Amino acid sequence: MIDIRLLRNDLDLVKKSISRRGENTEVLDQIIELDLRQRQSAEKRDEIRNEINEISRQVGELHKSGKTDEATPLQESSRSMREEEEKLSEECDRFSEEIRELLLRVPNIPAEDCPNGASAEDNLILRVEGGDTVWEDHQRVPHWEIGETLDILDVERATKLSGAMFAMYTGMGATLCRALIQYGLDRNADAYREIRPPTLVLTETMISTGHLPKFIDDAYHLERDDLWAIPTAEVPLTSYARDEILNESDLPIKLMSHTSCFRREAGSAGRDTRGLLRVHEFDKVELLAYATPEQAQEVHDDILSRAESAIADLGLTYRILDLCTGDLGNSSARTFDIEVYAPGADQWLEVSSISWFSDYQARRANVRYRPQGGKGTSVLHTLNGSGLAVPRVWAALVETYRQEDGSILIPEPLLPYMQGSKIIN
Repeated sequence: MIDIRLLRNDLDLVKKSISRRGENTEVLDQIIELDLRQRQSAEKRDEIRNEINEISRQVGELHKSGKTDEATPLQESSRSMREEEEKLSEECDRFSEEIRELLLRVPNIPAEDCPNGASAEDNLILRVEGGDTVWEDHQRVPHWEIGETLDILDVERATKLSGAMFAMYTGMGATLCRALIQYGLDRNADAYREIRPPTLVLTETMISTGHLPKFIDDAYHLERDDLWAIPTAEVPLTSYARDEILNESDLPIKLMSHTSCFRREAGSAGRDTRGLLRVHEFDKVELLAYATPEQAQEVHDDILSRAESAIADLGLTYRILDLCTGDLGNSSARTFDIEVYAPGADQWLEVSSISWFSDYQARRANVRYRPQGGKGTSVLHTLNGSGLAVPRVWAALVETYRQEDGSILIPEPLLPYMQGSKIIN
């Protein structure tokens, strides 16, 4: 969440920043009003506490001097004041909770260099790699048809097992899936520590990233146990050090995870959901870092470079987008998307969002660090990006590398993981 001190000190600036997203800023006025009332109640509560403490001191002195009769009315007055103090304390707590609930719904402030725009149509295409490729007719076959012909993707049986928008990889299709996962992990193992977090998490863990309450309709909730299926490993990794204070000397901390991810895709009505274009469950290698504000830009560049090189080394056609304020994720201050081109589906498919969240997520998760040579603690910054998201990369790969005879040529970087196979036929 944003720092409430920013609202107190420069409300107009925060309103202007949030307005860049196309968001209504009336809630900011509500927060400021509640904050003022909360601080007024806290001030009265503290005044009464001081008076109670002074009365307690006087009562103690009277008892010591044997003036018990004089102490009695003071004690009665103290009891009455304690009742008032308790009411004010409850009022302060109520205001604080209302303020937190409203702050949880306020999006992050976009970075100054984030381009303005109203929607995805206004995103900036920074560059396209391989866009001049001449696609042959045998590459213009969609992956769901290729998968059925080669018996490597079985959507029909997946639907029988779990319903629509689930997929099942079979045979060498499953091997290719695992190859992409291991490829994504191995190429980042030089700098990112591998973590295998739980796939089910607490509500507070989902709140920490900003997935709740904003995206509650897109999440799978196990109501009996009050646990949530993670939509991305970003969720547990962001809370890796929740409620902890780290040393600046240990930053940046870089983590990576392979997990299954679950999304209800509640807003997918009317969209193309064939094959692997939009599924409820998928595998992904995620990169995440804790950093100081000074380290954040370098870390953001590093994650983008790693995610891009993973796609480039596979020989896929891709493009880099600089997301505008109107298409920016709720928690993000700056995001770059990588999209691959799938010639069979004839679509650009998002395979990675590389985001810098400033201190927005860390403030929700209460992750702080102790500056070297400084006093107190500071809120750190979080950054993340998909090192490799399997379904859409799998789709673009089998379409791109389809040969005239219908087989699929395996790109060289994946050969070590393909059990000796160089071709799927």
